[in-house]
Amino acid sequence: MKELNDALRTFESSKEAGAIVITGNERAFAAGADIKEMKDITFADAFRNDFLKPWADITQITIPIIAAVNGYALGGGCELAMTADIIYCGPKAVFGQPEIKLGVIPGAGGTQRLVWAIGKAKAMEIILTGKSISAEEAVAWGLAARMFETPEGCVEAALDTAELIAGLGRLAVKAAKEAVNQSMENGLSEGVKYERRLFHSLFASRDQKIGMTAFVEKKKPQWTGE
Repeated sequence: MKELNDALRTFESSKEAGAIVITGNERAFAAGADIKEMKDITFADAFRNDFLKPWADITQITIPIIAAVNGYALGGGCELAMTADIIYCGPKAVFGQPEIKLGVIPGAGGTQRLVWAIGKAKAMEIILTGKSISAEEAVAWGLAARMFETPEGCVEAALDTAELIAGLGRLAVKAAKEAVNQSMENGLSEGVKYERRLFHSLFASRDQKIGMTAFVEKKKPQWTGE
């Protein structure tokens, strides 16, 4: 997770990167934590070291992140996928939070983000039973945006979407991500006000003038990121 966060921050600081894709392989996106490593951790160790905090660090990345999930995304793997802004999945993707079977609960955002993604009833079923869900269920329930016929198709589609996002105005993309994420932090009325303020602020940008002028003149906008 440290290496992943370091890589994400490197991309974020680059003027060339406009979107990021995280993926694993056909067997697993990320199968979760090493239970052998975890089983002897004490409360004092976990509390002192703020165990699992790196999962939350990912949510501070301002560039859009797409998770291309093939195979297993269980426990911490599912929580990692949910830190992304968009989830695409292959036909054999499996999502789940099986921590209850180990005598614990999801600890890297699973109990919170899963509720936002699929609602309380379905999240409770998954978290309280430890059952996994298929790619089809993940899409139908709103956890994943799309499912693709092959693992390769999933990754290619994620890269295509990342390329599309990266080709848009960087300030607007950053503001859009921030505004949507704010909906998870505040109630509806506060979120709408926050969104409106961000919308207002973009009228101080060069990209807003470029984008709207290009539309009126029926030209392709040449974004500056300013």
